[in-house]
Amino acid sequence: SSATQKKLAQYRQSLLKAAVEGALTAEWRQQHPPAETGAQLLQRIFTERRARWEAKQLAKFKQQGKTPPKDWQKKYPEPVQPDTSGLPELPQGWVWASVNQLSPDDLANGRSVPTAETGAKVLRLTAIKAGAVDLHERKLGAWSSEEAAPFAVSEGDLLIVRGNGSLTLVGRAGLVGSVDEQVAYPDTMIRLRVVEAVVSPAWIGLVWDSHVVRSHLERRARTSAGIYKIAQPDIVSATVPVPGLAEQVLIRQALAQQLEQLAAMESAMETGLKQSSVQRQNILRAAFAGQLVPQDPSDEPASVLLARIRAERAAHEAAKKPRSRKSASSLRSTP
Repeated sequence: SSATQKKLAQYRQSLLKAAVEGALTAEWRQQHPPAETGAQLLQRIFTERRARWEAKQLAKFKQQGKTPPKDWQKKYPEPVQPDTSGLPELPQGWVWASVNQLSPDDLANGRSVPTAETGAKVLRLTAIKAGAVDLHERKLGAWSSEEAAPFAVSEGDLLIVRGNGSLTLVGRAGLVGSVDEQVAYPDTMIRLRVVEAVVSPAWIGLVWDSHVVRSHLERRARTSAGIYKIAQPDIVSATVPVPGLAEQVLIRQALAQQLEQLAAMESAMETGLKQSSVQRQNILRAAFAGQLVPQDPSDEPASVLLARIRAERAAHEAAKKPRSRKSASSLRSTP
């Protein structure tokens, strides 16, 4: 029933909440105390992020044939701090971090490209579904392979919906899996890449669908002409919980197992509903065929029964007919 399906959907959200707040791995943590504190993990995030930025800047200088200027490291942009007000306390070894702290690369909006009969492969917005990206859900865009190259997706990219007519869909993200050919993303999406040395893209994808990030994005979304939109500042300011890499993997495995059991329950329920519907139809068919009760050969045929019912109804209707006005007036004139 719809009530049961609603409860299963609520249960799924409860599982996700337990996952991102550490409840699913509480017993595991007792047996495997974290190797570093939350503060140490956060410091490692900062170190990895800065190292990635510096390597990127040096590569840029080399490509331009320039010698790095004096104090070039001082131009490092400090990331947005996480807003933890109203957020729950995290388990030992976990830390709250802003998306900006986890991402050394600037977020990248896609590029608008008209549909063409020939050209580079470009994803449709419908490619983002159920936390994944369907690379076969695409069209051809009127640009060359070279023009599309800066927007080509890579494994581990998180593609985020920039705008949608539904508040619950704006800001939804899909994780790119293995890529075997160049496919670009359009201007309806924003690309997010994270420091994989400290956080798994799959973990961010999991957290992205939880109440923590969804409530943030839905508060920040703006609407115009019935379309909800989010901007890059809304994404980089989102705050996410980060455990150690080993626990990230363990939580994803535990959650996948629980969700698999839930899916089996839903499938069994749907099968049961279909079977009960078919059974109900069979019972009605049997009832009309007279197969639900033992048949007595001495019973009169149905045709005779129907003819008798019609005759009795006609006699009943005739008895109910009012007398004519003439007979009624003659009765009144009788002394």
